[in-house]
Amino acid sequence: MAALFSGRVLIRNNGDQDELDTEAELSSRLDNRLVLLFFGAGSCPRCQAFAPVLRDFFTRLTDEFYVLRAAQLALVYVSQDTTGEQQDLFLKDMPRKWLFLPFEDDLRRELGRRFSVERLPAVVVLKPSGEVLTRDAAEEIRRLGPACFANWQEAAELLDRGFLPPEDLDDPAPRSLTDPLRRRKYRVDRAERGAQGPAAGGAPGSEGGAGELF
Repeated sequence: MAALFSGRVLIRNNGDQDELDTEAELSSRLDNRLVLLFFGAGSCPRCQAFAPVLRDFFTRLTDEFYVLRAAQLALVYVSQDTTGEQQDLFLKDMPRKWLFLPFEDDLRRELGRRFSVERLPAVVVLKPSGEVLTRDAAEEIRRLGPACFANWQEAAELLDRGFLPPEDLDDPAPRSLTDPLRRRKYRVDRAERGAQGPAAGGAPGSEGGAGELF
């Protein structure tokens, strides 16, 4: 999978914006994982509405608050923003584990053409081999949330026996004295969210114009 970005630089969305610019660094972040290419732009209202949904999806599969071991999942934001400032603003509240291409890298546009991205937002799911698993998973992520990862994992024949999905967090062995409290809070929060229904911003019928590309 790292071959897709061979000779390029990917940047971690953390405070230091660490650069991954060697084959070894790219491989450690991308190989043997499902890779999501998220095509979006800060000027696109539908992207603004979808971004919190995708952020929650990614966090629940990779953050240790929700899982004992992160899923074999990586996400690369392929910005279609018109300025670097717009790209930085869009990424400001996104997960630190997200990766993104430098704004000046023309691969941002090339990937859009390669994967036939015509509307924003779009999420292309790639198998570890680089083969396209799903050309646009945005709607699936909205409907199923983290549950759709198991479907992709099975379709990609990606074995990960250590990953523990959020719905299995009721009875795992605690890692620390505070773990039971954290899990209880998670279950209460999850129950409250279920009672309230899905967030309005993540509804499939969210208003706002879609960005047209290429």
